[in-house]
Amino acid sequence: MKPFLSLFMLIMAVGSLAGSLSRLADDNLPPPYMNRPAPPASAEAAKQMERQIAEARAAYKANPNDADAIIWLGRRLAYPGRFKEAIQVFSEGIRKFPDDARFYRHRGHRYITLRRFDLARKDFESAAALIKGKSDEVEPDGQPNARNIPTSTLQFNIWYHLGLTYYLTAEYKKALASYRECLKVSKNPDALVATTHWLYMTLRRLNRTSESNLLLNSIDSGLAIIENDGYYQLLLMYKGLVTEKWLLEHVLKQPAGAASHSVMYGIGNWYLYDGRRDEAMAIFKRILSTDQWTSFGFIAAEADMNRLRSKARTI
Repeated sequence: MKPFLSLFMLIMAVGSLAGSLSRLADDNLPPPYMNRPAPPASAEAAKQMERQIAEARAAYKANPNDADAIIWLGRRLAYPGRFKEAIQVFSEGIRKFPDDARFYRHRGHRYITLRRFDLARKDFESAAALIKGKSDEVEPDGQPNARNIPTSTLQFNIWYHLGLTYYLTAEYKKALASYRECLKVSKNPDALVATTHWLYMTLRRLNRTSESNLLLNSIDSGLAIIENDGYYQLLLMYKGLVTEKWLLEHVLKQPAGAASHSVMYGIGNWYLYDGRRDEAMAIFKRILSTDQWTSFGFIAAEADMNRLRSKARTI
């Protein structure tokens, strides 16, 4: 065989393998989450989400090479739990717009949902590289808050979710670096309390208690919070302005969901820091007994429970 033909065939084989691996990453997500039903929504909410998907799909079909149309189709598909389809749409966006950080940010988020932390990490690291030296931009809400005021930006979401990915895989030093970057672009009270909460927990996991306490100096009573009140209350608890008993009783009266899980997970972590392992595990088990498996509080409790059980088996 001639040398140039051998080289050509090798290149083709590598390209074919890369394509296969890419398809595996998108299409062969592991159970149990690939086909798990999304947490239930009200009939009215479900109807609205399906209508929004139809509108987004129509906009995409009218202009399939419009980056915004692709992003919104992916986002709309994700909200009712059609995560695999959403990932495929974001992957199409990456193929068409490989330098647009938004596609990596949104696909990475859905890889977190499906517990593909390895793929999420790669996407957020790619997004972080793409935004280097660029101006930040407000990220419009797909599910607006009560005041219809967006509280996050593209760069905030990239650093926030990258930090979360590292936190979930116990890479706490990397999580710390990501959250410090996130803090730089946390320009409103909602972003500030969300970032500070995860940064505080990361510092505590690293046994850097003095630094974590200094971090709380930026959190004052009376902040104008729109949507992240759970994180705010946890920070007030860390400062000693709210008791864990009051906060736990308060959150247990609320419907199970992302907000309540965030608070319960924070309290469970608080117990872990204090050496109250059994109480922490009871909180985590309570979170995991619900059907809200897409919330970050649920995902974090699940990751911690897996590590605690694995550690117990080795003792």
